[in-house]
Amino acid sequence: MKILFLFSLLFIGQAFYAQNASQLVKAIRLKLEKVNDYSVDIHIKAQVPMIKIDEVDAKMYFKKPNRIKVESKGIAILPKQGMAELNYFLSDEKAYTCAMNGNKMLNNVNTAVVSVIPLGDQSDIILVKLWIDPKKELIMKSQVTTKSNGTLDVTYYYGDQAKYGLPYKMVFTIDVKNFKLPKSVAADLHQNKKSPSNTSQKGTIIISMRNYIVNKGVGSSHFKN
Repeated sequence: MKILFLFSLLFIGQAFYAQNASQLVKAIRLKLEKVNDYSVDIHIKAQVPMIKIDEVDAKMYFKKPNRIKVESKGIAILPKQGMAELNYFLSDEKAYTCAMNGNKMLNNVNTAVVSVIPLGDQSDIILVKLWIDPKKELIMKSQVTTKSNGTLDVTYYYGDQAKYGLPYKMVFTIDVKNFKLPKSVAADLHQNKKSPSNTSQKGTIIISMRNYIVNKGVGSSHFKN
């Protein structure tokens, strides 16, 4: 009887944590669903080992479900996985299952760490880990592992658009070896003799946002070509 009782407690505990993880991700999803479209001014600062990349100002447009366009006069390095791709993946709650992985302090916030695992192999995403502020229902950090681009870490900072789950700054940490850089930048990397060909190198991409215009309508013309 004692063994059966302990087994029952273990089963109930696992069910509780799974449900709690799903509820946290659902709260994130419902917040993101409030956003039909937006435009925002962005500043991109890419720091990749052995390469000099100029900082770029650009305009970014988003429209549901996952249409995103960046207009810039320079080379804009914008990882898709941390932007519309992640939000689009989370929007279909039937496409994944969630599991709680404990808690961790992150920027003075006691975050809940949740693993989001795709159901099936159709998605490019293999695994998503989210560090969630359970009080504000915001993603503080994400780690997205994909088949095509390896693992991408993103840290998020929020301001007056937190009610939509939209950050004012995102810091991406990329594995340069696996990350798909623009062709001109990738050519510079391969031509640089100082760059080791068989070792992993980390780079960062910092994207700062300002002048959000949310749910005011973004025309389809922005997404042509």
